[in-house]
Amino acid sequence: MRKFLVILDDSRECLNAMRFAAMRAAHTGGGVEVLAVIPPDEFNHWIGVGEMMREEARERIEVHYEVFAKWMRDRQGVEPQLVIREGTPVDEIMAQIRENPEIGVLVLGAGTDKKGPGPLVTQLTRNAGGLPIPITIVPGDLSKEKLEAIT
Repeated sequence: MRKFLVILDDSRECLNAMRFAAMRAAHTGGGVEVLAVIPPDEFNHWIGVGEMMREEARERIEVHYEVFAKWMRDRQGVEPQLVIREGTPVDEIMAQIRENPEIGVLVLGAGTDKKGPGPLVTQLTRNAGGLPIPITIVPGDLSKEKLEAIT
């Protein structure tokens, strides 16, 4: 089964990327894999404190994920899978793509502010020619109705 890989983070544009991935998966018989990356610099503390912070980060991710997962199950009939990795976001995204041959499309949400589309979109599109799969970039300010029309 072809899967859409979508990145779970705290950005506003994440919502549209999640919606797009779920709607495309529902319409094409695919799946959704949700990847959350915990940056390593969050745990540069004493071992005990760092481990506690790592566990808290995982719990926050799981709660955040469950909101999207419930919507995907209830509205789109898609059962997403959560993957949590630790490391540099771009490196971990690339590693996940290499390790899971079912991933067919990377879905990213583009920011709408004047600073640009966001660090992930900027870094990954810079090297898009060398990626083993296509990237779909979903505008962060696209309406829900427009998303439904194009998926």
